[in-house]
Amino acid sequence: MDGFTKFLLRGNVVDLAVAVVIGAAFGAVVTSFVSAFITPLVGVFTGAAGKFEEKSFEVGGAKFPYGQFVDALLSFVIIAAVVYFFVVKPVQRLMDRFKTEPEPVQTTKECPECLSSIPSAATRCAFCTVEQLEAA
Repeated sequence: MDGFTKFLLRGNVVDLAVAVVIGAAFGAVVTSFVSAFITPLVGVFTGAAGKFEEKSFEVGGAKFPYGQFVDALLSFVIIAAVVYFFVVKPVQRLMDRFKTEPEPVQTTKECPECLSSIPSAATRCAFCTVEQLEAA
């Protein structure tokens, strides 16, 4: 039981739980917003009177509620846009700001005599056979 309580009280588990709860609440708010404002506007623009989310068509006795699908799709697109522009992009900019590029390791050097590119550890040039000086 002690290990389980340590697992639950770790910071990242609590952070994840908070994120899930806030994400679910945000999803509910966006879904309500889309149902109350966006899908009626879609209905106005498409000439569909009434609640657009109740729109459907039937084929062979099977009902296809395309209004619900459009409603869910709009909710998803809005949530994805908010997450991308207000979470992903700022975090990426922050990570880019703190990212440091390591110095490239030079594996070759230039022969001072013939100006050929030779391995850094070489003691003689492979092209002109001039003895190389130790790098300082």
